[in-house]
Parts: sequence; structure tokens; C-alpha cells
Amino acid sequence: MEIITKKEIDTLSVRTSCSVDKLPQTLGKAYDEVAALFGTDKITCTGAPFVIYYNMDMQNLDIEAGFPVSGATKDYGNVKRSRLPGGEQATAQHKGSYETLEKTYNALTEFCKENNKVPEDFMYEEYLNEPEKVSPDELLTNIYFILK
Repeated sequence: MEIITKKEIDTLSVRTSCSVDKLPQTLGKAYDEVAALFGTDKITCTGAPFVIYYNMDMQNLDIEAGFPVSGATKDYGNVKRSRLPGGEQATAQHKGSYETLEKTYNALTEFCKENNKVPEDFMYEEYLNEPEKVSPDELLTNIYFILK
């Protein structure tokens, strides 16, 4: 766990809502919509897929999912230009299944308290590998808390 300073990152993403049990399908659809634009109008993927969680209401998650990109100069229907936030952030890498992410979230929350840092009400995750390609215990997820 560490505190870093990041620059804003240009993205293309889909903002939507869903219940936690529909999250995998919802994310898959959003990623497919964005990835379909790669190569269009010189759009290039520049990083790992992400999801921003604007709330933690498990019955009605407010999320934004997509990819960092370069070359996006306009919106494409449901797919919008956006940015991953910059500034001071607390971050941790989780290794293991998505079902155990809560442990890393709790540890990162404690890390912020110990360092007198106050996170914003939203956070985001980056997915460094795919559940279809590695076993659940090998999944790598970066978690970012944007600090006030």
C-alpha cells in the first residue's frame, strides 16, 4: 500500500447502474462496447480496463467502466469520453479472487486512517489480467482511493 500522485488519464467509458449480482455481465458489456471502438478514428487502448464505483449500494451500483485511451475526440452513443481522476491517491494491489477484494479494501481504508488521509466517496479498480485466462487466486486488481 502506498500514497501516489497520478495525472488524469483520458478514457472511453460507459456509465450505468446494476446490482452486484449483475456486475460481471454489465462490465463485460461495457468493455465490449468500448473495445469495439479501438482502431476507429485512431482510438488506441493505453491501459488496463477499469471500473469507477460512485457508490456502494449493492442493489444499485452506480458505475463507470471502460479503458484508458488516446485519440478519442468525441462521444460514441453510450460510450463517452471521460477521465480517470488525478491527484493524490492511496493504492493497493489485490491478488486473488474478486470475492476477496473486501479484505484489501478494508486494509486500504485502515492505511488511509493511519496516514491521516480522507478518501473521496468514490474509488476505482484496474484489472490487470482476466478471469478467463488465469485462475481466481492469480487475479490482480489495483484499487485506488482518491484522497481529499
